Amino acid sequence: MLNVKTGKSINPNAAAAGKEAAAQVKADLSDMKVAFVYSGVQYNQKELLKAISDELPGVPLIGNTSFTGVVTPEGFISGDDGFVGIMSMSDKDLTVGVAGMPKEGTARETGHKLAEKALKAAGKTEAPAYFYMSAPSGEEEYYLKGITEVIGRVPFFGGTAADNTITGEWLLYTDEMVTAEGVSVAFFYTDKPFANKFTGAYNETDKAGVITKICGDRTLAEIDGKPALDQYREWTGASAEDVAGGNLLSYAICHPLAVKDRLGDLAAIRHPMNGNDDGSMAIGNNLAVGTAVVLMEATVDEIIESVGKTLEDLKKKMNGSIAALHLVHCGGRRAGIDSRINEVYDQVKAHADGIPFIMEFTFGEYGYEDDGNNTCGGLMLSFTAFGK
Repeated sequence: MLNVKTGKSINPNAAAAGKEAAAQVKADLSDMKVAFVYSGVQYNQKELLKAISDELPGVPLIGNTSFTGVVTPEGFISGDDGFVGIMSMSDKDLTVGVAGMPKEGTARETGHKLAEKALKAAGKTEAPAYFYMSAPSGEEEYYLKGITEVIGRVPFFGGTAADNTITGEWLLYTDEMVTAEGVSVAFFYTDKPFANKFTGAYNETDKAGVITKICGDRTLAEIDGKPALDQYREWTGASAEDVAGGNLLSYAICHPLAVKDRLGDLAAIRHPMNGNDDGSMAIGNNLAVGTAVVLMEATVDEIIESVGKTLEDLKKKMNGSIAALHLVHCGGRRAGIDSRINEVYDQVKAHADGIPFIMEFTFGEYGYEDDGNNTCGGLMLSFTAFGK
């Protein structure tokens, strides 16, 4: 039986916050196999994690900094001086291999090395049933490629570390490591059910075009031979000011782009993040020439309501009772929701129906749909259910 507990704190002292949050979950310590930890960048993360480890000795920790707060059954947890949320998982029949490492060589090489470390931590040689990943913004797809080289295509979930100001202060960590540039994973070995619902939950428009030029992996230069910003403005009716520089980041929350997987089961959102003077657009994930981008749309009301709808879709995918929910919610969506964030909590609370949960706010989301490949996206929801 999987037993899950959540804890939280907004104590301004990192060590005190860690101790307080961990104390709320330690009842099942004897069979505790892992604890997810999400916190504010205000804290000294090493002090926070040490305090948690002191309360939960021998329990692997994994997580990252979250954008402005976390959501637990107690509400939206946030504080000017810091915040932390914990979700522990206890089950005598569960094995979890947690590993993290700073970047060594390329991101792909690092992912490969890390997967080998996680197998060793689990005491296994075979691939896990599923895995969790945390990484910084920029090379998520390459870390994933390196991990896949070792274990093959295994369902995954997780998200990209975030900060409160989009200034690169984010960190990811385990109980043994804190880094701004690296990757961490948790490999899960269990025969209990698991499901992931990965979606942008946007409405697809009839406006689409072929990517005809990119610069690097993440700069969209041309759509159908036109400067990308010009085509985007034509589709959306945005003004030049709407898409200038960092203004595009906010404007695109309700008007993002998407790329579809080969069967059309998943529209992976590509968040336009900066409008460049040369008419190109910085995008939050990798792109490829010759593929189509589709304009997507949603109102703030729809973005909020999608939380409950996605939870219902997730519950339908599960084959058995749900013990816990791990909810990755894009920080960009959270920024667009702004002061209405408690409505997101209301959605989760109502649709979770008493199931323990934790929600983090990320700068990139990871998941999969049906038989498609593991995918990294932005402005998305990656909702995961663990069976009892």
